[in-house]
Amino acid sequence: MRYDLAVIGSGGAGFAAAIAARTKGATVVMIERGTVGGTCVNTGCVPSKALLAAAEARQVSLEGRFPGLAVAPFGVDLPGLIGGKRDLVEGMRAEKYVDLAAEYGWDILPGLARFTTADSGPVLRVELADGSQPAVTAEHYLIATGSSPWAPPVDGLADAGYLTSTTAMELDSLPESLIVLGGNAVGLEQAQLWSRLGVRVALVEALPRLAPVEEPEISTVIQEAFAREGIEAITGATVSQVRRDTDRYHVPLTDAEGRPATLSAQHLLVATGRRPVTDRLNLQAVGVTIGARGEVVVDEHLRTTNPRIWAAGDVTGHPQFVYVAGAHGTLAADNALAGANRALDYRHLPRVIFTSPAIAAAGLTDAQAVAAGHTCECRVLPLEYVPRALVNRDTHGLIKLVADREDGRLLGAHVAAEGAGEVIATAVYALANGMTVRQMADLWCPYLTMAEGLKLAAQTFTRDVSKLSCCAS
Repeated sequence: MRYDLAVIGSGGAGFAAAIAARTKGATVVMIERGTVGGTCVNTGCVPSKALLAAAEARQVSLEGRFPGLAVAPFGVDLPGLIGGKRDLVEGMRAEKYVDLAAEYGWDILPGLARFTTADSGPVLRVELADGSQPAVTAEHYLIATGSSPWAPPVDGLADAGYLTSTTAMELDSLPESLIVLGGNAVGLEQAQLWSRLGVRVALVEALPRLAPVEEPEISTVIQEAFAREGIEAITGATVSQVRRDTDRYHVPLTDAEGRPATLSAQHLLVATGRRPVTDRLNLQAVGVTIGARGEVVVDEHLRTTNPRIWAAGDVTGHPQFVYVAGAHGTLAADNALAGANRALDYRHLPRVIFTSPAIAAAGLTDAQAVAAGHTCECRVLPLEYVPRALVNRDTHGLIKLVADREDGRLLGAHVAAEGAGEVIATAVYALANGMTVRQMADLWCPYLTMAEGLKLAAQTFTRDVSKLSCCAS
């Protein structure tokens, strides 16, 4: 059978494309070589945030933050915790993916897809479990194979073996100690998750600070948070090799001052980034160009160098967020099947790291704004001036706004706070509508919400909020 659209991969991008295509009445087939649902629901966003929420509940029991409450620290039954995580994942996979495919009416072939050519153009050969290799032909093809964890070429690392965020979340016993390589989103989340479950954690980052793509003030907040919780963080580090003996990993390194040290732990987790998955697709046979980092090269409409083949999501090298993948999938289907000729605007794309405090940002950093030619004016509001943080008895964090000095227009927002993801969603609307900090300062905002911190931060451009009554914002 010939389809209107053949989708390789069943994650957020693939499903969004298939739904958009079926809504237009197009015929769709989806090929998946692993588990239906892709990274987010199976091994990424959903399971990691579920475990982080559990670890936070235990941490609150340890902190004694609220006078009058005495709580015995929660014990950790890791098999029970992992089992609950699996149940959640399986339920969401069925409801949000498998059942949707049946509802919208497209076929899912479980097998390995590989491009080949025929007189009519690109063809997919799908290797099924029984060894057969049926041919799948389509008017258009979408590569939505996502990304997978990547490890740097450190001497001895491959031979020693290591955990990734995927395999760490399948452990059946709680390790005594853990070394995490990588101080960006995944590494930060995993380090704090395991530390809060009672594991002794050391985190190693090659760049000079944790969360290196965020504002320096944000990096300071998370570094201090980790120090309070007993997580050892070594930045500016060069790892020379990895060794493993019968029961421990040993990681010799040089710190930012050039001093040698060796970390030892029961487990090693590598969280140094992800790379697009294009192996075994045989893309060269159909003239699809691959970039320097293994990404499928696409134009602004997500078309590859073969006019009948499109790509969406992580595999394109665009920001690795499931909401980008979803938008990509819909865009690719619209462009391929309806000639929509649409493109996406990434200027106000938000990002969130689900640590405690959470980290969120949208728009430009101070340095990026200057590089873009703006004369900047920035304000940093510590959470001690945000009533919600005072009530929560947790004032570790801040809100930073970057504005254009000449017209007052908001250029970027950066948050380290509980609920930072919800706060940044509000900032996205302000950025997208070209609002000034004066307009933000004058808008209504409900009292005792963390989002009120945006309004208060905007008010610092015109007045000293430290001298206001706590409910006079």
